[in-house]
Amino acid sequence: MATTPRRPVNAMDAAEALFKPAKKQPAAAVERPAIPNTKEMVSIKIDSDVLAFFQEDGPGWQERINDCLRAAMKAGR
Repeated sequence: MATTPRRPVNAMDAAEALFKPAKKQPAAAVERPAIPNTKEMVSIKIDSDVLAFFQEDGPGWQERINDCLRAAMKAGR
């Protein structure tokens, strides 16, 4: 019968093995298909005079900014 020692041969190696971080595989990212024509909430910094320009016409200023950005996007093509 083979007997194993009650204590490890090298205590330092045994201690390091206990505190060695376990290698875990990161969970795979779940990619969801984009829903067409949805809006996302974002935070951007805009100069105060630009913001005042869009807000002076009242509610709907976010949509007006979006329309201007879309026009600039299409003009760039």
